[in-house]
Amino acid sequence: MAHLVLIEDEPGIADFMVRGLTMAGYDVEAAADGESGLELALGDDVDLVVLDLMLPRMSGNEVLARLADERPGLPLIVVTARGELEDRVGGLKAGAVDYLVKPFALDELEARVDAQLRVSRQAPDTTLRGAGLTVDLITRRVTHDGHPVRFSATEFELLTYFLHNIGRVLSREQILRAVWGYDHDPGTNVVDVYVGYLRRKLSGPGRPPVTITAVRLRGYRLEDSA
Repeated sequence: MAHLVLIEDEPGIADFMVRGLTMAGYDVEAAADGESGLELALGDDVDLVVLDLMLPRMSGNEVLARLADERPGLPLIVVTARGELEDRVGGLKAGAVDYLVKPFALDELEARVDAQLRVSRQAPDTTLRGAGLTVDLITRRVTHDGHPVRFSATEFELLTYFLHNIGRVLSREQILRAVWGYDHDPGTNVVDVYVGYLRRKLSGPGRPPVTITAVRLRGYRLEDSA
Protein backbone atom coordinates (compact mmCIF):
# COMPACT_ATOMS: atom_id res chain seq x y z
CA MET A 1 0.00 0.00 0.00
CA ALA A 2 1.48 3.33 -1.08
CA HIS A 3 1.95 5.90 1.69
CA LEU A 4 0.84 9.41 0.72
CA VAL A 5 1.16 12.73 2.55
CA LEU A 6 -1.51 15.37 1.89
CA ILE A 7 -0.70 18.97 2.88
CA GLU A 8 -3.90 21.04 2.66
CA ASP A 9 -5.20 23.69 5.07
CA GLU A 10 -8.87 23.77 4.01
CA PRO A 11 -10.60 21.15 6.24
CA GLY A 12 -13.41 20.33 3.81
CA ILE A 13 -11.10 19.81 0.84
CA ALA A 14 -8.61 17.86 2.95
CA ASP A 15 -11.34 15.54 4.26
CA PHE A 16 -12.68 15.05 0.72
CA MET A 17 -9.24 14.06 -0.60
CA VAL A 18 -8.29 11.88 2.36
CA ARG A 19 -11.52 9.89 2.16
CA GLY A 20 -11.29 9.50 -1.60
CA LEU A 21 -7.62 8.45 -1.67
CA THR A 22 -8.15 6.08 1.26
CA MET A 23 -11.06 4.43 -0.56
CA ALA A 24 -8.78 4.10 -3.60
CA GLY A 25 -6.42 1.96 -1.49
CA TYR A 26 -3.79 4.46 -0.33
CA ASP A 27 -2.47 5.04 3.18
CA VAL A 28 -2.90 8.79 3.68
CA GLU A 29 -1.50 11.13 6.35
CA ALA A 30 -2.69 14.74 6.33
CA ALA A 31 -1.28 18.01 7.64
CA ALA A 32 -2.96 21.42 7.72
CA ASP A 33 0.13 23.64 7.58
CA GLY A 34 3.47 23.74 5.81
CA GLU A 35 5.75 23.02 8.76
CA SER A 36 3.99 19.88 9.98
CA GLY A 37 3.41 18.78 6.39
CA LEU A 38 7.12 19.06 5.62
CA GLU A 39 7.93 16.97 8.70
CA LEU A 40 5.57 14.24 7.52
CA ALA A 41 6.82 14.41 3.93
CA LEU A 42 10.42 13.89 5.00
CA GLY A 43 9.55 10.49 6.47
CA ASP A 44 11.49 7.60 4.98
CA ASP A 45 8.40 5.59 4.00
CA VAL A 46 6.57 8.32 2.04
CA ASP A 47 5.86 7.43 -1.61
CA LEU A 48 4.17 10.62 -2.86
CA VAL A 49 3.11 14.07 -1.61
CA VAL A 50 0.01 16.07 -2.58
CA LEU A 51 0.67 19.73 -1.75
CA ASP A 52 -1.43 22.89 -1.70
CA LEU A 53 0.60 26.05 -2.32
CA MET A 54 -1.30 28.46 -0.05
CA LEU A 55 -0.52 27.22 3.46
CA PRO A 56 -0.05 28.73 6.93
CA ARG A 57 3.26 28.63 8.87
CA MET A 58 5.28 27.69 5.77
CA SER A 59 4.19 28.32 2.19
CA GLY A 60 3.73 25.52 -0.28
CA ASN A 61 6.54 26.95 -2.38
CA GLU A 62 8.91 26.75 0.61
CA VAL A 63 7.84 23.16 1.26
CA LEU A 64 8.37 22.36 -2.41
CA ALA A 65 11.88 23.84 -2.34
CA ARG A 66 12.84 21.92 0.81
CA LEU A 67 11.55 18.63 -0.58
CA ALA A 68 13.29 19.18 -3.92
CA ASP A 69 16.53 19.66 -1.98
CA GLU A 70 16.19 16.92 0.65
CA ARG A 71 14.05 14.31 -1.17
CA PRO A 72 14.78 14.93 -4.87
CA GLY A 73 13.26 11.66 -6.07
CA LEU A 74 9.97 12.02 -4.19
CA PRO A 75 6.96 12.53 -6.54
CA LEU A 76 5.01 15.67 -5.63
CA ILE A 77 1.67 16.78 -7.06
CA VAL A 78 0.64 20.41 -6.51
CA VAL A 79 -3.05 21.22 -6.06
CA THR A 80 -3.97 24.91 -5.94
CA ALA A 81 -6.55 27.50 -6.88
CA ARG A 82 -3.80 29.46 -8.66
CA GLY A 83 -4.09 28.20 -12.22
CA GLU A 84 -2.26 30.87 -14.21
CA LEU A 85 0.35 29.60 -16.65
CA GLU A 86 3.25 31.16 -14.75
CA ASP A 87 2.10 29.47 -11.53
CA ARG A 88 1.93 26.06 -13.20
CA VAL A 89 5.29 26.48 -14.92
CA GLY A 90 6.89 27.76 -11.70
CA GLY A 91 5.63 24.79 -9.70
CA LEU A 92 6.87 22.28 -12.25
CA LYS A 93 10.27 23.96 -12.50
CA ALA A 94 10.55 23.95 -8.71
CA GLY A 95 10.24 20.18 -8.59
CA ALA A 96 6.58 19.20 -8.80
CA VAL A 97 5.81 16.31 -11.16
CA ASP A 98 2.18 17.34 -11.81
CA TYR A 99 -0.20 20.25 -11.21
CA LEU A 100 -3.95 20.20 -10.54
CA VAL A 101 -6.07 23.36 -10.45
CA LYS A 102 -9.01 23.50 -8.04
CA PRO A 103 -11.78 22.52 -8.36
CA PHE A 104 -10.96 19.08 -9.74
CA ALA A 105 -12.65 15.69 -9.83
CA LEU A 106 -11.43 13.12 -7.32
CA ASP A 107 -11.12 10.58 -10.15
CA GLU A 108 -8.60 12.86 -11.86
CA LEU A 109 -6.51 13.19 -8.69
CA GLU A 110 -6.53 9.41 -8.18
CA ALA A 111 -5.51 8.85 -11.81
CA ARG A 112 -2.60 11.28 -11.54
CA VAL A 113 -1.42 9.81 -8.23
CA ASP A 114 -1.54 6.33 -9.73
CA ALA A 115 0.37 7.46 -12.84
CA GLN A 116 3.16 9.12 -10.83
CA LEU A 117 3.51 6.11 -8.53
CA ARG A 118 3.91 3.85 -11.58
CA VAL A 119 6.65 6.13 -12.93
CA SER A 120 8.51 6.24 -9.60
CA ARG A 121 8.38 2.44 -9.24
CA GLN A 122 10.00 2.03 -12.64
CA ALA A 123 12.87 4.37 -11.74
CA PRO A 124 16.06 2.83 -10.35
CA ASP A 125 16.15 2.73 -6.55
CA THR A 126 18.60 5.29 -5.23
CA THR A 127 17.94 4.70 -1.53
CA LEU A 128 19.47 2.07 0.74
CA ARG A 129 17.71 1.08 3.99
CA GLY A 130 18.66 -1.25 6.80
CA ALA A 131 19.76 -1.41 10.44
CA GLY A 132 17.81 1.77 11.19
CA LEU A 133 19.69 3.67 8.45
CA THR A 134 18.49 5.42 5.31
CA VAL A 135 21.07 6.41 2.69
CA ASP A 136 20.27 8.55 -0.36
CA LEU A 137 22.85 7.60 -2.97
CA ILE A 138 22.25 10.78 -5.00
CA THR A 139 22.45 13.43 -2.27
CA ARG A 140 24.71 11.21 -0.08
CA ARG A 141 22.44 12.07 2.84
CA VAL A 142 22.42 9.55 5.70
CA THR A 143 19.87 9.39 8.51
CA HIS A 144 19.95 7.13 11.55
CA ASP A 145 16.47 6.66 13.01
CA GLY A 146 15.56 9.98 11.38
CA HIS A 147 18.64 11.85 12.66
CA PRO A 148 21.06 13.14 9.99
CA VAL A 149 24.65 11.87 10.32
CA ARG A 150 27.59 13.33 8.38
CA PHE A 151 30.31 11.10 6.92
CA SER A 152 33.51 11.67 5.01
CA ALA A 153 33.63 10.34 1.44
CA THR A 154 35.51 7.18 2.50
CA GLU A 155 33.22 6.57 5.49
CA PHE A 156 30.21 6.90 3.18
CA GLU A 157 31.63 4.36 0.71
CA LEU A 158 32.33 1.92 3.54
CA LEU A 159 28.84 2.34 4.99
CA THR A 160 27.12 1.78 1.64
CA TYR A 161 29.25 -1.32 1.02
CA PHE A 162 28.09 -2.73 4.35
CA LEU A 163 24.45 -1.88 3.55
CA HIS A 164 24.66 -3.54 0.14
CA ASN A 165 25.85 -6.67 1.99
CA ILE A 166 23.88 -6.39 5.23
CA GLY A 167 24.00 -9.56 7.32
CA ARG A 168 27.00 -10.95 5.40
CA VAL A 169 30.51 -11.33 6.76
CA LEU A 170 32.93 -9.24 4.69
CA SER A 171 36.64 -9.97 4.87
CA ARG A 172 39.14 -7.15 5.23
CA GLU A 173 40.42 -8.06 1.75
CA GLN A 174 36.95 -7.63 0.24
CA ILE A 175 36.47 -4.30 1.98
CA LEU A 176 39.88 -3.01 0.89
CA ARG A 177 39.15 -3.85 -2.75
CA ALA A 178 35.63 -2.40 -2.72
CA VAL A 179 36.29 0.82 -0.80
CA TRP A 180 39.97 1.62 -1.30
CA GLY A 181 40.46 -0.15 -4.63
CA TYR A 182 43.51 -2.22 -3.79
CA ASP A 183 44.28 -5.77 -2.75
CA HIS A 184 45.20 -7.01 0.69
CA ASP A 185 48.05 -5.28 2.46
CA PRO A 186 48.92 -7.26 5.59
CA GLY A 187 50.51 -4.20 7.14
CA THR A 188 47.47 -1.91 7.03
CA ASN A 189 44.78 -1.54 9.68
CA VAL A 190 42.82 1.06 7.70
CA VAL A 191 39.67 -1.11 7.62
CA ASP A 192 39.66 -1.48 11.40
CA VAL A 193 40.24 2.25 11.85
CA TYR A 194 37.34 3.22 9.58
CA VAL A 195 35.00 0.65 11.10
CA GLY A 196 35.77 2.37 14.41
CA TYR A 197 34.83 5.73 12.86
CA LEU A 198 31.47 4.32 11.69
CA ARG A 199 30.73 2.80 15.09
CA ARG A 200 31.32 6.10 16.85
CA LYS A 201 29.20 8.13 14.44
CA LEU A 202 26.35 5.61 14.52
CA SER A 203 26.09 5.53 18.30
CA GLY A 204 23.97 8.10 20.04
CA PRO A 205 21.49 8.50 22.88
CA GLY A 206 17.87 7.83 22.02
CA ARG A 207 18.70 5.96 18.81
CA PRO A 208 18.58 2.21 18.15
CA PRO A 209 22.03 0.56 18.08
CA VAL A 210 23.79 -0.04 14.77
CA THR A 211 25.98 -3.09 15.26
CA ILE A 212 29.04 -3.83 13.15
CA THR A 213 30.26 -7.16 14.49
CA ALA A 214 33.89 -8.25 14.31
CA VAL A 215 33.88 -11.93 13.31
CA ARG A 216 37.13 -13.51 14.51
CA LEU A 217 39.56 -14.42 11.71
CA ARG A 218 36.95 -13.54 9.06
CA GLY A 219 36.09 -9.83 9.01
CA TYR A 220 33.08 -7.63 9.79
CA ARG A 221 29.30 -7.90 9.48
CA LEU A 222 26.66 -5.16 9.63
CA GLU A 223 23.77 -6.64 11.61
CA ASP A 224 20.24 -6.12 10.30
CA SER A 225 18.83 -5.01 13.62
CA ALA A 226 16.00 -2.88 12.26
